[in-house]
Amino acid sequence: MEQFRPDIYQKSIYDIDYESLKRNGIKCILFDLDNTLAPINVAMPDKKLLDFFLYLEDLGIKAIILSNAPKKRVAPFKEKCNVDSAFKAHKPSKKKYIKILKTYPYKDTEIACVGDQLLTDIYGANKMGFTSILVHPMSKKDRFVTKINRMIEKIIYKRFSSRGLLQKGEYYD
Repeated sequence: MEQFRPDIYQKSIYDIDYESLKRNGIKCILFDLDNTLAPINVAMPDKKLLDFFLYLEDLGIKAIILSNAPKKRVAPFKEKCNVDSAFKAHKPSKKKYIKILKTYPYKDTEIACVGDQLLTDIYGANKMGFTSILVHPMSKKDRFVTKINRMIEKIIYKRFSSRGLLQKGEYYD
């Protein structure tokens, strides 16, 4: 069960303390796209998201979109936000994470992953030894596969809650 437990849990990407992450050695953050950066039915980034990526750039943190979505879904965000991306990542598979480690000059201890799903984003990050950050989904609307994952997540949340380890809506750094 520990492999599904995030290191940090916040309401949204906008509530994470990126300056603290930087002080703790994080140089690169991998962001999930759907329901983490934008709801699944939003095709283009809004001004708030564009400003957010500029803030990370000014802070000296490399941002990469790491999504299970296809290229046509990820491309508008990659281009408009001026960030690198990896699409069809098949998270929690290690393949794209390993490719990122080979492509960029970062150690596993210098990478954090932000996402809204325990089974893909958090599990994938934890398997790699990256800092894992869970955020609340931006929308209740999900793709079919994600709906199945959410049913499994309910069981995991229930087990964590009974042990006092993770309670939905009780955020922590």
